[in-house]
Amino acid sequence: MGGPLTLDAEVEVKSPADKFWVSVRDSTKLFPKIFPDQYKNIEVLEGDGKAPGSVRLFTYGEGSPLVKVSKEKIDGVDEADKVVTYSVIDGDLLKYYKNFNGSIKVIPKGDGSLVKWSCGFEKASDEIPDPHVIKDFAIQNFKELDEFILKA
Repeated sequence: MGGPLTLDAEVEVKSPADKFWVSVRDSTKLFPKIFPDQYKNIEVLEGDGKAPGSVRLFTYGEGSPLVKVSKEKIDGVDEADKVVTYSVIDGDLLKYYKNFNGSIKVIPKGDGSLVKWSCGFEKASDEIPDPHVIKDFAIQNFKELDEFILKA
């Protein structure tokens, strides 16, 4: 079965980095409002939902292909570099992966931004595919969040 693996994605968005970062950081409140098909609810179980140590329970909607419930812990936040790291600590994803963690980084690029998403994971068995469906879901979220910010 091999050890930890990684999967990365980059998305260019038209929104300025500061605005995109603020929206990513406010995902607990924002995502269920603007993506009701994908996020039924994001509940803060511990902390404020933004600071390291915060734990959030994601309940996904019909638009989520693989996962219906996920409990995530925010591991680290670097406001200056616009990076947040998190790990999945409970939920459907852990049926497929022994562990799963991710990071989102927003980098200024011209008038817009480059959003880098990365995940580290270890498969529960050799038959489990790499989490491309999760990567595609993240990319879709970033593109739709960009559209939302630009209309706001």
